[in-house]
Amino acid sequence: MSVQLEKPIGQEAGLRFLDAALARDRIAPAYLFVGAEGIGRGLAARYFARRLLGDSHPNLTNHPDFLLVEPTYLDKKELYTISQAREKGLKRKSPPQIRLQQIRELSQFLANPPLEASRKVIIIEQAERMAEAAANGLLKTLEEPGRATLILIAPSSESLLPTLVSRCQRIPFSRLSSQQMAEVLQMTGHEEILNHPAILAIAQGSPGVAIAAWDQQNAIPPELLAKVHQLPRSLRDALELAKEISKTLDTPEQLWLLDYLQQTYWHSSGGSLSPTVLGALEEARRHLGRFVQPRLVWEVTLMQVASLPYV
Repeated sequence: MSVQLEKPIGQEAGLRFLDAALARDRIAPAYLFVGAEGIGRGLAARYFARRLLGDSHPNLTNHPDFLLVEPTYLDKKELYTISQAREKGLKRKSPPQIRLQQIRELSQFLANPPLEASRKVIIIEQAERMAEAAANGLLKTLEEPGRATLILIAPSSESLLPTLVSRCQRIPFSRLSSQQMAEVLQMTGHEEILNHPAILAIAQGSPGVAIAAWDQQNAIPPELLAKVHQLPRSLRDALELAKEISKTLDTPEQLWLLDYLQQTYWHSSGGSLSPTVLGALEEARRHLGRFVQPRLVWEVTLMQVASLPYV
């Protein structure tokens, strides 16, 4: 049976700091939760937000003094979060961003006093995806937040403008140990992931990444997944597989597939994967990140490694 965690496992130091701030009523205007994706930063932010707002609203999204800001895709002048874009079936060619329009909406949210709580609380997820204009706009808000606390979530301090970081209380989060990973995956009903070393290798101590990778693997058509488990042995096979990958998966899914293939091939080879194969997959990631035509990227990559053994 799965359990909905109230606060993260393995992040006791950060939670003690936040609890102490609450006990002393010494709340900073802004916090920066830094650490790898999927290790509990967002869960800790929501836990802290509930404590700041009071426990009368178990669902934060319904609280009039709470605002969540997430990266968005722009499609036909409409903004869609990552989950909304997935549900709508939007083709995602460029990464999502936190946009100036969203920061302006944040400022409007803060323009009025709190309705129920003593302060307003804003969580900004994936703050490293903030466009430059949006970051500059947020800087003005952080200078005079009023009766509000902002929580920015990012992988590192270096991923944000130094001027933003300087206005935030930094709270570090660490990757989980193998034992803590197993505990989280078992409690959340994902213990089957523990039997898949490639998924665990992708996660690198992040249960959130492990669960997302598991869901992504299950979302890829089984026929395609079976094909990519073996490197093509001829140029014709390479071209056909490249065509199928680029036609079936969008760019974020293709980037994930490269991570998955690296780990899968590495484990299949017993740790003796050819450096040429690893280099080709890394080069493919760089090209996809620069928006090179995906089919061409896969054709060049798979043709390059078609004749190379990886075991």
